[in-house]
Amino acid sequence: MTLIVEFALETQGFTVFTAHDGATALHLLRSHAIDLVVLDVLMPAMDGLTLCQRIRARHDVPVMLLTALNQHDDVIAGLEHGADDYVSKPFHPREVALRAQALVRRRRESGLVIRVGQLVVEPAARRATLGRHPLDLPFTEFKLLTQLATRPGVPHSWQDLLREVWGTSDLIGGRDVVKSTVYRLRSRLSGLPGGAVYIRTLRGVGYLMPDLPVEAPAGGAAGTVVPG
Repeated sequence: MTLIVEFALETQGFTVFTAHDGATALHLLRSHAIDLVVLDVLMPAMDGLTLCQRIRARHDVPVMLLTALNQHDDVIAGLEHGADDYVSKPFHPREVALRAQALVRRRRESGLVIRVGQLVVEPAARRATLGRHPLDLPFTEFKLLTQLATRPGVPHSWQDLLREVWGTSDLIGGRDVVKSTVYRLRSRLSGLPGGAVYIRTLRGVGYLMPDLPVEAPAGGAAGTVVPG
């Protein structure tokens, strides 16, 4: 199956580096410019979830999980540790290749600066600040913040957020995953001056970030979404 996936990725223009264990994968990430990691949960020595966590701690690269159909707990754990997408086995290799291409394209097209109130989010740089305070956010919380800030004033159901942030619409326990991640993000924002107003819960509807007027720095230009 590995060779088939490699061939499918190569047909979409990828140059493929193959690692049969976690240590080799981490070495390749350090020594090459990698655009995407396709990661099998079942790996020798270091399991795929541990590897996913170690990758996310050091590298801002999209990660796609390959997992068995009944490994729902592994999928949830992988997504919470920063995986961007997953594909359940059995799968068609071309599906993996096309979804990989979409992940890389979205990352390259994310060169925006998003401003809401005192909040500034730079998706491509994976950087966010509130006023003068940098926000050191885990990967999934950063994606959630970006999704809410991209459309201020627009409610997002938990299903919308699951699809846009976690890349799936049928994750078992998905509502609780979204709820707990929103709670953690809101707690981090509320710990900073003025941060408590940035995430609202609409009972029976979902979550939104209010459309706050941009507070530009002195000499800066105000705007909501600016091409980077």
